[in-house]
Amino acid sequence: MRIVMFYHSLLSDWNHGNAHFLRGVTRELLHRGHRVDVYEPKNNWSLQNLRADQGAAPLRDFHTVYPELRSRSYSLDSLDLPRLLESADLVLVHEWSDHKLVRRIGQLRRSMNSFVLLFHDTHHRAVTDASSMRAYDLSRYDGVLAFGNVLRDLYIRRKWTRRAFTWHEAADTRLFRPIAGRPCEGDLIWVGNWGDDERTAELHEFLLHPVKNLQLKARIHGVRYPDSALKALKSARIRYAGWLPNYKAPDLFARFKVTVHVPRRPYVQALPGIPTIRVFEALACGIPLICSPWNDAEHLFDPGRDFLVASTGQEMTAQLRRVLHEPELAYHLAAHGHRTLISRHTCAHRVDELLNIYHELTASIAHRKKPARSRRPTARKNPSPPPLTPSTH
Repeated sequence: MRIVMFYHSLLSDWNHGNAHFLRGVTRELLHRGHRVDVYEPKNNWSLQNLRADQGAAPLRDFHTVYPELRSRSYSLDSLDLPRLLESADLVLVHEWSDHKLVRRIGQLRRSMNSFVLLFHDTHHRAVTDASSMRAYDLSRYDGVLAFGNVLRDLYIRRKWTRRAFTWHEAADTRLFRPIAGRPCEGDLIWVGNWGDDERTAELHEFLLHPVKNLQLKARIHGVRYPDSALKALKSARIRYAGWLPNYKAPDLFARFKVTVHVPRRPYVQALPGIPTIRVFEALACGIPLICSPWNDAEHLFDPGRDFLVASTGQEMTAQLRRVLHEPELAYHLAAHGHRTLISRHTCAHRVDELLNIYHELTASIAHRKKPARSRRPTARKNPSPPPLTPSTH
């Protein structure tokens, strides 16, 4: 099967959390023998920032780590979509795509009628920037892939699409796995971007203050940290180590004793049940995880056994103290979380789900295309003459 994917970037993960899942799904499809062509905008925002921040070295490293992955850059004005899509079976278009591109591909779907077309949403803009999301023309798309039930239901309720499917993110377990034998470098590791004031108060309450109170040896990686954040890290005696290539996270998790998850406010208040990629990454690597409040409304995990939950900063301090001073608790927490991840939340599981959705849609499309079968006339002893106009069935 030939699969064509239009995403923001395969090459860069600079402030681009979906890169992990995109790379993992692409690799899984390739290993199963499918042809996958990934297209990303030339000089896209994430890639531009990566080059400005780190130079060309990360791109060379990317091809070393992912030798099977290739990305094709495009300019929207010169993109020959009919040629690119003429032999496609399945086309995925990410929500971080230009509105014109989304509309043009939809128009081709109607005229070519030869591939299944899905829109993939992995962000909170449906609730934080609804006007922009509403402007996407999805009328000719076969459906939406939403990374949570609440987002899926929102698309249906607002009539942005006729069909929507839940397609959660997951871990690329070819890369994200426990690594033994690494020397311990500290107590707590946190990988995440500071963001646009979507969790500033939460980061102070659930990360900076507990680290400072417990005098932990901690290290933070991420980008877009304003001066105020850097000063706060310094005050808490936390080492800020800047951007981290996503594929280096497993090795780093192996060198620390615990990590935490502090979700952005939209996922807590407006999109409950969506954990984002950081939870999957931590559990896949077998590091004990403690979460600030988020509602696992879809029962993806087993809170209390896969990870601990802290409802306040004081509870976070207490939970961190427990994990760091009770080795048996830390071991069982990491082991249980890893088993849950491996059993249901890998990119292989998500590819199975994607292919099931594809086959469901192709069966539905084939059924709609199938011409109606004419009824055989009922035999009569004295048949009447045929009607002057064709009958409809």
